[in-house]
Amino acid sequence: MRIFLALIFALIAAPAFAQGWEHYENGRFGYGVDIPPGFSDQNFSDNGDGASFAAGGNPTYLTVWGGNLTDSFEDEVSQRMAWGESEAWNTTYQAVTPRWASWSAVKGSRILYQRIVLLCDGTSYAAFRMEYSVTDVSEMNPVVERLVGSLRGNC
Repeated sequence: MRIFLALIFALIAAPAFAQGWEHYENGRFGYGVDIPPGFSDQNFSDNGDGASFAAGGNPTYLTVWGGNLTDSFEDEVSQRMAWGESEAWNTTYQAVTPRWASWSAVKGSRILYQRIVLLCDGTSYAAFRMEYSVTDVSEMNPVVERLVGSLRGNC
């Protein structure tokens, strides 16, 4: 009976969780990512590589962008992680593969989660960076999971 009730709840909750999400497509680099409900665009880059979004009412920020690799994908990931550390972010999690990387870090009462994926052409990447308060962790975990699952190239 408990399994049945859990299944019913999951079926009811899934459409509610999906409501309000928008999809951002980047034509320059050929990638897309879902944008959470309540996030409004704050800035689109002049060169067309991405955009930044903010959640209304709280200091939660999402930046998405694409770029051309100047070296290898692994070097790009290492450089981005090093930049975070040079800004006093303390890495708490990292997973790196030849085609994608994710990491999170903490600085004071802020959490940073970043993901970068190699795009289909093998010479460019797409990424997102989410920054939010440690008090919002339980609320933001499913949001980050959806972002991770939706960031991909349009092959």
